[in-house]
This record gives sequence, structure tokens and C-alpha cells, in this order.
Amino acid sequence: MSANILFHLDEEHEMIRQTAGDFARNEIAPIAADFDESGDFPYDTIKKMGEMGFMGIEVPEAYGGAGMDTLAYVLALEEISKVDASHGTIMSVNNSLFCSGLLKFGSEEQKQKYMRPVASGKAIGAYSLTEPMSGSDAGTMRMRAVRDGECYILNGRKSWVTSAPVADYIVVFAMTNPEKKHHGITAFIIDTSKPGFIRGKKEPKLGIRASATSEILFEDYRAPLEDRLGEEEDGFKIAMTVLDAGRIGIAAQALGIAEAAYEASLNYAKEREAFGHKIGEFQGVSFKLADMKTRIEAARLLTYQAALAKEQAKTTGGRFTLEASMAKLFASETAMFAAHAAVQIHAGIGYSKELPIERYFRDAKITEIYEGTSEIQRLVIARLETGLH
Repeated sequence: MSANILFHLDEEHEMIRQTAGDFARNEIAPIAADFDESGDFPYDTIKKMGEMGFMGIEVPEAYGGAGMDTLAYVLALEEISKVDASHGTIMSVNNSLFCSGLLKFGSEEQKQKYMRPVASGKAIGAYSLTEPMSGSDAGTMRMRAVRDGECYILNGRKSWVTSAPVADYIVVFAMTNPEKKHHGITAFIIDTSKPGFIRGKKEPKLGIRASATSEILFEDYRAPLEDRLGEEEDGFKIAMTVLDAGRIGIAAQALGIAEAAYEASLNYAKEREAFGHKIGEFQGVSFKLADMKTRIEAARLLTYQAALAKEQAKTTGGRFTLEASMAKLFASETAMFAAHAAVQIHAGIGYSKELPIERYFRDAKITEIYEGTSEIQRLVIARLETGLH
């Protein structure tokens, strides 16, 4: 039940929204609960999403993508996530964290070699910044990359890498100059089929369980110079720029989860009866629905505004950090609010796996954590607005 009154979606945007929604309802909805239960990676549907252009929406057709804009990406991701956040996560990482970085910072050779197969869905991309002892504070990163002639030798451990168990290529960040802390980080494109790359334990997660997550380890992995992304010590700038794009993706994912929770609650409130009345007639329920709807529409405006800001930045060269952080913060907290309210409205059946309500609740939580916690988003917004550090 989308409201796009202020945005007046043109025919192309409306088409991708409907196409993504139809695909999600027809192809993903019937399998979502089973994959959530098993934790298996949904290879078949992800491959189909690649064939339909969903895995590289903003990537030009010359590099295997759909050649559309950021709003198209947000609309499609919102519809996919509305049915299953796990598929949305895989799609978001592929688009926002892998393709976006290569599109902005990659060489022509890197785009042809690595971005083309990922954007077309023939390969899976991932992004790795976090370590066991280094999360929001990237300056404490322990992974090292040492220059050795025409190669860099990488050693270290990364954690919480989305899609790592199945990824073909991963954008990885490592210290090349530890004395400079976060200013001494360099980015690399890793080919997971090469010696020295090891997939670690798969994480048993609360939510987005069909989105595979694991540690990755490097033991004398040799990255040729041509696989360095950007210049040496540009890694932190690249990481933060890519996270801006990623946060818009998480906002769209959160918006989709919130919408699913709201629509299920609205329908239930109009059907379920208690004390001779539809439960939607009771103020305790109706006010929850009113708050859910209002927050969702506010989150939608922030998310679409961030998408437009990113699109504008493609021509101006500016940043869209503020818009991305505000959208991610508000949409993720809206998803959690809506999912919590949905469980409460559905009561006992909402706590049961017979309905997807409890899955919305579990999936919503991660949107407040990854690609910058809500606390980090507030820090970013406050610093940008006050100018104080």
C-alpha cells in the first residue's frame, strides 16, 4: 500500500516497482519461510533476480547492469524486502556495497572483470570492513596488507561479512600504514577462489537467516596491484562513501519490512473480532495503526529524498551523507517500531511461526545495527549539522 503522491512516479519507475513486487510475491513469498528456517542461501531466486536486472540496477548496461537510477533501485529493493528481508539484504549488498564502490572508484579493467558478472547476477559480491575487534572504529583495524613488488600480501580476519559464504568477489579493507590509523587503510578487490582466502564459520543469526554471513580469513593472500581499489590509503574514504550508498539500501529494506508489518496488521485488525467488535475499532489497536502509518510515510519521504540526493550527487560530485544517515536512522527504527506493534496486534498468533509476523520482528532488528548503528547515525547527523567533532 504505497503512497507516492509527492513523487509522481513516471512509467519506468512504476514499472520496476510493479515488476519487483510481482516477482517477490510470486517467486519469493512461497519459499521465504522455508529458507528462513533452514538458513540456506536462495541461489535460484537470486539468479532469477540477476536475470531481471535487480542485482545491478544502477550499473550501466555497458557493465552488465540495468542502467537505471537510485530511485528505481530503492523502489525495487523496498518491494523485495517487503516479502523477504533476506533477499533484500543480498540484493542491497550486491548493489550498494559492491557495485557502487567499483562504479565510483574502480578502473575500467576492474569494472569489466569484476562488476560485470556481479551486476548481471552471474556472481555474488560482498563488502568487508568489520573485524572482531574493529567495528564502528575503523582506526583499530588489525588486518594488514604489505606491499611486495607488484602485489600486496594480506593477513588477518574479518567478521560479519554478508554473503561471504557464497561470494565470488569481496571488497576488503586492510591497513597498509597502521601509524595513520583510519587514514592508513587501503581497499582491495578479493577473488575468493585464490589461495590464501579462507571462509570462516557461518553465523547463526536471529534474523535475515537466508542471507549468509560469516567470518573470512586471509593467510598470505596475494592481491595483485591491479586489484587495489583506488589509491593506497584511500580506503577509509572509499569505505565511508560506499556506506552512504549502503545506508540508503538499508533504509529501503527497513521501509519494506515496516510496510509488510503494517499491511498485515491492518488486515488483521479489520478481520479479527473481540468482545463483539473488530479489534481495529479499539483505540489501543487503532492508535498503533495510526502511528505505524505515519512513521512509514515519513520514512518513505526520507528514503526517497536520500535516493534523489544520491542521484544528484552523480552529476555534482557532492556527498549525500546527511540524507543517507537520516533515512537509515528513521526507517530502521520505524521498521522495529512497526514490527513490534504488529506482533502486539496479532498477539499469540503473531508470536507463532504460522505467520511471517515474528520474522518481520527478527529481521527488523538488524536494520538498526548494520552499516552503522542508530547511535553512529545520530553521531554522523549531529557532527554534520553542528560542525563539531
